[in-house]
Amino acid sequence: MHSTWMITGISRGLGRELARTLLAAGATVVGTTRTGTADLAHERLRLLPLDVTDPEATPAAVARAVELTGGLDVVVNNAGFGLLGPIEATSEAEALAILQTNLLGPWRVIAAAAPHLRGRGAGHIVNVSSIAGLAPLGGSGVYAAAKAGLSALTEALAAELAPFGVGVTSVEPGSLRTDFFSDASIRLTSAQPAAYADTVGAVVSTMTGRSGAEQGDPRKVAQLIIDAVNDPQPPRHLVIGSDALTRSRANVAALLDDIRRWESRSAATGFSA
Repeated sequence: MHSTWMITGISRGLGRELARTLLAAGATVVGTTRTGTADLAHERLRLLPLDVTDPEATPAAVARAVELTGGLDVVVNNAGFGLLGPIEATSEAEALAILQTNLLGPWRVIAAAAPHLRGRGAGHIVNVSSIAGLAPLGGSGVYAAAKAGLSALTEALAAELAPFGVGVTSVEPGSLRTDFFSDASIRLTSAQPAAYADTVGAVVSTMTGRSGAEQGDPRKVAQLIIDAVNDPQPPRHLVIGSDALTRSRANVAALLDDIRRWESRSAATGFSA
């Protein structure tokens, strides 16, 4: 079992449950929050301040995590937040904030941690994406774009690190009963055009309205992530939850149908012999 984990964003939600589960199982955890504090306390927990949007702070935090533990087995990119609203109504500042935290933040952590794991010839990187990255819904377009980018980055990273004995997994959960829809984790675009009230507005209302009644149990999800990382053949994509499974299957089926319907004309676009 991998025994030393670094997890970004353990102040709430899945990150906190993952840290708790690992500590209960005997692992050592280096957890980061923006303030360096959390409502967790354990002799095997090390807390570090980290804003993943800070290009100088990130490598320093990873180096400090290695120093504190003597070496990392697993690095989990969990820190992030959500944004709901129409794509056309998303301001540049809102879009950049999402990309900085949900895509560029993990990239910074990876850039700092990958050399360490490569040097050890072992380890695992977990990127917490979302079902939104595989099967987006209207109303979460920019958030979904960041998570889709993270899932794609994971696939390329897995190919790059496999020769060095380092595994990589993208976790794509559906709805979890955390505080994701609290003000600390979700934001609405400052503009909400009335033209989208019956479409995007309805989706956003449904999402926020089920807060506290989501199907996914974060404790079970945390254990599943641990099991997947420790599996002899860890998955490259870990789709979690019945809702996520349904949405991802439907999206894959639609993709395959598009390929099938346009296959002959697509194949005929090459130069003639």
